[in-house]
Amino acid sequence: MKHDFYYYAQAQTENLTRFMQDIVRIPSLSSQEGAVVERMAAEMVKLGYDEVTVDPMGNLIGRLGNGPCKIALDGHCDTVDIGDLSLWKRDPYAAEVENGILYGRGASDQKGGVASAIYSAAILKEIGMPSAISLYVVASVQEEDCDGLCWQYIVNEGGLRPDVVVLTEPTSLQIYHGHRGRMEIEVATAGLSCHGSAPERGVNAVYKMAPIVKDIEQLNNRLMPRAPLGKGTVTISHIRSTSPSLCAVADGCTIHLDRRLTIDETEARAVAEIQSLPSVKAAGAKVTVLEYAVPSYKGLVYPTKKYYPTWEIPANSVPVQTAVAAFRNTFKEEPGVGHWTFSTNGVATAGLHGIPTIGFGPGHEKFAHFPDEQIEIEHLVRASAFYAGFVEEYAKTKTAKLN
Repeated sequence: MKHDFYYYAQAQTENLTRFMQDIVRIPSLSSQEGAVVERMAAEMVKLGYDEVTVDPMGNLIGRLGNGPCKIALDGHCDTVDIGDLSLWKRDPYAAEVENGILYGRGASDQKGGVASAIYSAAILKEIGMPSAISLYVVASVQEEDCDGLCWQYIVNEGGLRPDVVVLTEPTSLQIYHGHRGRMEIEVATAGLSCHGSAPERGVNAVYKMAPIVKDIEQLNNRLMPRAPLGKGTVTISHIRSTSPSLCAVADGCTIHLDRRLTIDETEARAVAEIQSLPSVKAAGAKVTVLEYAVPSYKGLVYPTKKYYPTWEIPANSVPVQTAVAAFRNTFKEEPGVGHWTFSTNGVATAGLHGIPTIGFGPGHEKFAHFPDEQIEIEHLVRASAFYAGFVEEYAKTKTAKLN
């Protein structure tokens, strides 16, 4: 049976908008998501979810249905900070709505996706949940600081392994099926401090780093694009030095590398490329892949290496084609299909765990981390309709297999 999910979603516009305003008004930096999780959980209870839980890390998980096939709609509820307030024309936490657009930190990245996912379950509850499906709506934590950490915990420790994951990060209402991976690397040089009045007595670690900086730039230029995700990149995002005082030669220098990984670029390959640079060898520099070990708002520490694998599933795969059919049936038009530029929790669901993963979200990637971040109310409505449509369409594929 086909349902007019868009019609049901439109009927929820006022409630969905009000809820979205509520959660945008609650600051929720990484490891500080407790208040917004509480508000989201209350909405799930109000909408009649079968089960609403918060795991020991702090991830909110709402369940609707009890079928053998598990679908997860994931969105992170943490945001980056507001940055320079003078660059904002509006209060970043006022959640003002003007001409059908809601403004505020986290509007696109990505409380909008979470709000739409939560309300898609309300649509399904009203029309009847497919018996083959258990739907899990997840508001995950700490993604901005360490994408995928939440899903490492959910799968490894919580025991939830969905058959398919739909990421609700912004896609401009297109269907995405992959993105480049990334990793964080430090390169450190060691020197010998001495008084700055006689630098020849020491070894300046900054000078040892200087040719490495140039080699990193040239390495980025040599990296080749690979279809379908394009070119991997490497850039220096931070540099620091140490010395006994500002009147002394630097005895240590460290650079932080943001390495984006395209198809077939692995952790080992990326590290080897840095280690093989002539300047790194000459300086005897140390190359380290960093680790993340920051407590969640619940106090849980779940250490992980800052290596986030590239992932991409074929455009002709069942999840992508199911999403295309769901979009077509819901909106009577053809969807766009593509990939993200930035990174998402898919590095864990697909990249580490091999769970079929796609993306569809309200809002636009370009507004992520941007002053006057914004999202169209219509996007929220259409996204909630799509998620409900995807669940119904995916249930058909499982039912067909059983028959």
